[in-house]
Amino acid sequence: MSYTVQNVVFPAERDPDILPLYVDPETWATVDDVPVRLSQRAHMSNVLSRSSARILPGRRVSFATYFNAFPASYWQHWTNVREVTLRIRTSGPGTVLVYRSNGQGISQRVESREVTGDATTTLALPLSTFGDGGWYWFDIMADDEPLTFSRGEWTVEVDPVRAGKASLGITTFNKPAYCVETLRALGENPDVLAELDRVFLTDQGTDRVDAQPDFDEVAASLGGQLVVLTQANLGGSGGFSRAMAETLQRPESDFVLLLDDDVKIEPESVLRAIAFGRYTSRPTLVGAHMFDLLDRPKLHAWAEVVDNDPFMWRALFNDQLPHDFSVSNLRQTPWLHQRLDADYNGWWMCLIPTEVIRQIGLSIPGFIKWDDAEFCLRAGDAGFPTVSMPGVALWHVSWVDKDDTIDWQAYFHARNRFVAALLHSRERDGGRLIVHSRRADLKHLLSMQYSAVALRHRALRDVLSGPEHMHARLATALPDARRVTSEFPETHVFRAGDPTPVSRRGRQVFPVTRSREEGSPTGLSLRVFMVKALVRGWLRGGAPADRARPDVELAKADATWWHLPAYNSALVSTADGSGKTVYVRDRRAFRRMLLDSVRLHRQITKEWPRLSAQYRSAAPEFTSPAAWQRAFATDA
Repeated sequence: MSYTVQNVVFPAERDPDILPLYVDPETWATVDDVPVRLSQRAHMSNVLSRSSARILPGRRVSFATYFNAFPASYWQHWTNVREVTLRIRTSGPGTVLVYRSNGQGISQRVESREVTGDATTTLALPLSTFGDGGWYWFDIMADDEPLTFSRGEWTVEVDPVRAGKASLGITTFNKPAYCVETLRALGENPDVLAELDRVFLTDQGTDRVDAQPDFDEVAASLGGQLVVLTQANLGGSGGFSRAMAETLQRPESDFVLLLDDDVKIEPESVLRAIAFGRYTSRPTLVGAHMFDLLDRPKLHAWAEVVDNDPFMWRALFNDQLPHDFSVSNLRQTPWLHQRLDADYNGWWMCLIPTEVIRQIGLSIPGFIKWDDAEFCLRAGDAGFPTVSMPGVALWHVSWVDKDDTIDWQAYFHARNRFVAALLHSRERDGGRLIVHSRRADLKHLLSMQYSAVALRHRALRDVLSGPEHMHARLATALPDARRVTSEFPETHVFRAGDPTPVSRRGRQVFPVTRSREEGSPTGLSLRVFMVKALVRGWLRGGAPADRARPDVELAKADATWWHLPAYNSALVSTADGSGKTVYVRDRRAFRRMLLDSVRLHRQITKEWPRLSAQYRSAAPEFTSPAAWQRAFATDA
């Protein structure tokens, strides 16, 4: 029997920005060693439907694209499938050319077939030489008449290892419009609904999804498959754990597919994630990549890892991201052809086998931040890998216009990173994590971001109190963090129209850099800089007038830890550009928090072995369905 594991698809909407993710321009050139598109041959007007397109006379269209090339190396490495069949239906005269690549991105032609009239081209392609990477794809060239591509699919002839459906779990807090659109997209794709058992929508907000004007219409398209759950705001970890727990009660579900609320889905990705999950040789977490919802050809997350020594997340080929597919597509980008193995995948979209959940439990009660990474690390320790799967993706608001390390989320960044390290770090006393944490405190203090340091120290004290605090504080950690930030004047944002302070020296602009750390002092100059900055912070304080008339105005990108210490106060733009805030030097806060930082990090270093043993021993309990059921019972 033949099973379709990947359909050839075109955009579900008439958006020229995302067309390069589906079909590739015919002509490229290289300018200053950068591939540049010269012409876009596959215009939106020639996309006829979700599965068909017109190819103009004499034109050539390549399907060597993110959504339509076949990730052969991943299927070879993670499944027992050893052959994939490409089936293409066309009408009109032309040529079908099939290519493959290796892990270095070198292209090789596999086959060429001439077609005419109504034709079906079928090619069986081996999955045996893609150990380090590589894709399959095809091009179509029309002769002197138009050629219509009507359908394409990649199929396999072996039975899947798992045959059950997936339940989908969406977690939301006051983002009902996004959720309604996601439900609408699911309802408009019956082939996707056929693979889903239930759609669990966990609503933890006050602006309820089921209160939206068009909810009833959208819900009707899903019928009995949609289940709306309401509970107190337990964060992403609480909402996703609820979906996991509900799915465990569904014998028809072999998987739960976690989906964030503020996303735009590609329905075909849901089908591909489930198909790949069914065929993996062992139960495997299948993660989706993330494109920027506000700049849609740009890929922000491919395969992500946790570096063990500093115990910090990053993307493989981090210096290549974000990657703009409208500038350089698959054929022009060699690094995209490597097989990249991940430690974890973000829970913007991630398929998890129920077998994994039954063995290792649900999420840590972390509220937000690190819950996805920790869960995947825990799964990996139990022998269940995570695959960040090419061709499986959605669009999500990126972190380009965010800096959540200095708002209330600073608490969760710090606490959950330490908890995850206590559970999984293989380095003695956490390796360089504590050094990194001390440096983070120092950078925030030099930047006059005292609220962030207060939250980070609150996080460390909670970590030292033991694992019991995590469930005990699950429903109160957010309001407590907001209360702490409200006590610091630098967290007040002046919005457009507000009477905003005016700086004494006007706006200071520094040379543009690609990352926040470019341009920072290093080596001996760093040592000299730090001595001067510490002395200045210890001895000098701001005055009330500094808040009304800050020394200088800085763009967010220029408000770095090596620029801000030169001033007693600064008017700084927010990361999203929606307002401004005033940082003012506070000598007493600087002294107190600097000493607290030394004491807390010294204590956590001393107690690391005991804490690690304590958290590891308690993890099976605080991630258990029983512990989470008690949390779900908290009044909404």
